[in-house]
Amino acid sequence: QFDTIFFSHDPIKIVRAKGQYMYDEKGQRYLDCINNVAHVGHCHPDVVKAGAEQMEQLNTNSRFLHDNLVLFAQKLQATLPERLSVCYFVNSGSEANDLALRLAWQYTNNRDVITLENAYHGHVSSLIDISPYKLQHQSDVEHNPSVHVAPSPDVYRGKYRADHADPATAYADEVKDIIDKAHSKRRKIAAFIAESLQSCGGQVIPPAGYFQQVAKHVRKAGGVFIADEVQVGFGRVGSHFWAFQLQGDDFVPDIVTMGKPIGNGHPMSCVVTTKEVAEAFMSSGMEYFNTFGGNPVSCAIGLAVLDVIEKEDLRGNAVRVGRHLTHLLEKQKEKHLLIGDIRGVGLFVGVELVRDRTKLTPATAEAQEVIYRLKEEHILLSADGPHRNVLKFKPPMCFSVEDADLVVEKIDLILTGTRPLLQKWTKNRRKGALNGKTYLQSKESSLFG
Repeated sequence: QFDTIFFSHDPIKIVRAKGQYMYDEKGQRYLDCINNVAHVGHCHPDVVKAGAEQMEQLNTNSRFLHDNLVLFAQKLQATLPERLSVCYFVNSGSEANDLALRLAWQYTNNRDVITLENAYHGHVSSLIDISPYKLQHQSDVEHNPSVHVAPSPDVYRGKYRADHADPATAYADEVKDIIDKAHSKRRKIAAFIAESLQSCGGQVIPPAGYFQQVAKHVRKAGGVFIADEVQVGFGRVGSHFWAFQLQGDDFVPDIVTMGKPIGNGHPMSCVVTTKEVAEAFMSSGMEYFNTFGGNPVSCAIGLAVLDVIEKEDLRGNAVRVGRHLTHLLEKQKEKHLLIGDIRGVGLFVGVELVRDRTKLTPATAEAQEVIYRLKEEHILLSADGPHRNVLKFKPPMCFSVEDADLVVEKIDLILTGTRPLLQKWTKNRRKGALNGKTYLQSKESSLFG
């Protein structure tokens, strides 16, 4: 039962949190580099106050008129391109992506969906099939013929890399090939869905222009483009409010889904789409209703989150601190051969650890060692990606320059300490003494307690 929690070898019980810090039952403080849910900071007083005050007045289902819903929808829509003008409020990122699929199916009258390698879009039945991140380790799962998986647009480890003349076009052409093959089997494309930046897939930043070309192919085939902003929206990238905007002003998805940061820990989410898609959905004759989606308390909290992002210039902070963090990590890459790649934007940063920079051999056990050693230093970081070898930075947006300095200093000390282990691993590997196991894996009991 512990395989789904952080630090399963030695779990932490957290009892309170504030800003970018979490506290265990003994009062020990931890720096939180993980939490993209408590977006504006754990227990932000403005958000707590907004929720409590509205709860004192009214919370009810969404069949009654209430100003909060309209005000929140207007303020949210103002952050998006003009075409995206219809909001559906729901309760989780999974529910948002499930509704997005329903919208796409109804609008296009098609059923097939194109997703990306290592994608994760949620835990409900309709989304597991389009979440290869969840399915990749289950060989007995029957393939759904209506789901097609395109290569992840990863220019570090993927099929087309940074030295390719035009990786954006090459990856988009892979999607076109999938469409052509589907058409040859008389299948029709309803949607292409992608996280604007792949998070669970290893902090992957798609090359600029990729989304535009994919959207062109998908729309020509009669489908729509769904941008999943559940993990990366609301200014995390700093320069823009939404991560899909990194692709350029000429790119507008047909449907955008959001969750996690929208309520700073309060369970809420949203789907935003065009009038054309919304009208087609209404014309189905099936009434759409969500009991709690858009309730007065959720909308009061959502408004407070938007206000805090603006008032505290958290996008500006993401730019400044993210740039500083990336610069510090690049210097560590020069120092430690174990660091293969630093990639990210704003406060969304990945550090990919490899044992060989040419072969890109994933340093999975080493990544686990780093996060457990950081925990001993009271810093919480996670490792993810298909090989679990990417250190993921996605902290609360109030993360500071001093926080970045501290965590990188500790990573430096930990990686310096792993050098003798890596040398011994290499020596033993040559001898064949470990029968394919890494030295660090053979030492897990001592490393992990």
